[in-house]
Amino acid sequence: MSDLSISRLRANLYRIVDRVIASVQPVEVRRGEHLVRLSRLSDTDGLSTLEPHPDYVRGDPEDLVHMDWSREWRE
Repeated sequence: MSDLSISRLRANLYRIVDRVIASVQPVEVRRGEHLVRLSRLSDTDGLSTLEPHPDYVRGDPEDLVHMDWSREWRE
């Protein structure tokens, strides 16, 4: 995330907005002690943009379904 001065944002507004749109990375703009974030609004939720990691679970995922968690659970 970038941290820009308000003067730099004003001088490069269109280019910075295009970069935020293309990269989906927000830009922070500083004016004095205040920090403002410029970010793209999305039509999708955050979970839909996550990349799948099928190798994250080591072993058979079916083993997780059949594990006995009764000793760990508390009301």
